[in-house]
Amino acid sequence: MLQNLQGVVPIVAVPFTKSNEVDYDSLASLIQHLAGIGCHGLTMFGIASEYYKLTDAESNRIAQVMVAECRKANVPSILSVTQHATHAAIEWARHLESQGADCLMLLPPFFLKPSASDLYDHMKAVCKSVKIPVMIQYAPEQTGVGMAPSLLYRLHKEVENAIYFKIECKPAGPYITDFLALAGTSAKVFAGNAGFQMIETFDRGAVGSMPGPSLAELYLRIYHALLAGQHTQAVALHNALLPLLNHIRQNVEMIIHFEKRILAMRGIIATDVCRSPGFTSDPRMDALFTMYYDEVKDLLVAPPR
Repeated sequence: MLQNLQGVVPIVAVPFTKSNEVDYDSLASLIQHLAGIGCHGLTMFGIASEYYKLTDAESNRIAQVMVAECRKANVPSILSVTQHATHAAIEWARHLESQGADCLMLLPPFFLKPSASDLYDHMKAVCKSVKIPVMIQYAPEQTGVGMAPSLLYRLHKEVENAIYFKIECKPAGPYITDFLALAGTSAKVFAGNAGFQMIETFDRGAVGSMPGPSLAELYLRIYHALLAGQHTQAVALHNALLPLLNHIRQNVEMIIHFEKRILAMRGIIATDVCRSPGFTSDPRMDALFTMYYDEVKDLLVAPPR
């Protein structure tokens, strides 16, 4: 069982062609790039993967490509379960496990705002349906559903493979402190929100970050500086990233739009197409994006492995 996952584990974007088909060649290229620069794991079907815009057939093939490419690169694959019905979520979780996923990420159901007990029963049932580790994604801003730290602690305590927790509430820091005060070091916390609070979350006990894929080298440099105890350097690198993040992450579709633009500009994927409905930029936003990106592009150098 994958029990020591930590570090930078980006959410992999799903590239599309100009005709809106999934670009599987670009997907493989992106996975190879992220593995090659030293990412510690890769995640598919996160919110930044536009999972909600995919057909079932596309999701199945994407999962196959993801697992195969991660295995070739010897990097762990984390695949997300997002179905709202417990029965459907269990079916998909077991399917992903049978395909060779190393870990699942579970986004609890949020449509019509289930009760805390219903959320707990859903998470427990899905976790217990598989043998591989599960990461619980807590994203109340995106889902509108809150869960107390004690609920996640209960799950971690009662279910052996509920090991990892992606915490991306705002503010995330106090929640992480409260959760780890209950769970201790046996629970592994990853920071979300594009690494916006990466410094604080690591100071509070997080072991990893799950940003978008386009600037992964910079997140890796921040992580390695933190790991080496070079806090001042880590803060300086993170501060260089913040103006760009502050501009492009004003909503979820906006950051997906600009993440893909960066990936296409860097030649990692073929196009920056996002499926509709999505975000539309304008000349002023584009000018600010270019200014902020130019300030960080020279920092996109992977740290030594």
